[in-house]
Amino acid sequence: MGRASTRENKTRYQLVREELGLSREKAAELLQSITAERIERIENEKSLPYADEVMVMAERYRRPSLCNYYCSRQCPIGRAYVPEVEVRELSSIVLEMLASLNSVDRKKDRLIEITADGRIDNEEIDDFLFIQEELERISVTVETLQLWAERMLAEGVIDPEAYRARKQRR
Repeated sequence: MGRASTRENKTRYQLVREELGLSREKAAELLQSITAERIERIENEKSLPYADEVMVMAERYRRPSLCNYYCSRQCPIGRAYVPEVEVRELSSIVLEMLASLNSVDRKKDRLIEITADGRIDNEEIDDFLFIQEELERISVTVETLQLWAERMLAEGVIDPEAYRARKQRR
């Protein structure tokens, strides 16, 4: 007998599919390259999805966050190097980024002092680690902003052609 499906034991893939109101069969039609049986195995965690399957789901479901979920939680390399990003409102993302940039700006002279000799002495380690953590926060915030933009593109809020054209000019 299978386990009863509750919100707590559903995978992100199942939650997204159900949010879209798709049965596994309808999802398989939409995804084209993934069968309903394969979707069931992924959703029941009997099998991990392949990266290309996640790419298809992210594109066809219009949920680019599935790629970050896969990379940060299921890909063996990504688990070590890719932070999980939670898509938030644009104002929240920008405020966090500005706070981190201001924090690093206040510490930039100290960073120059620490790194000028090419070594980090014992009395410099705490300041260096603080700056490194702030830079990591900026990096995650940039990833969050990128994911926000991808979500807006997928949902049609941002015109994809205008976005790509302007991005190429830069």
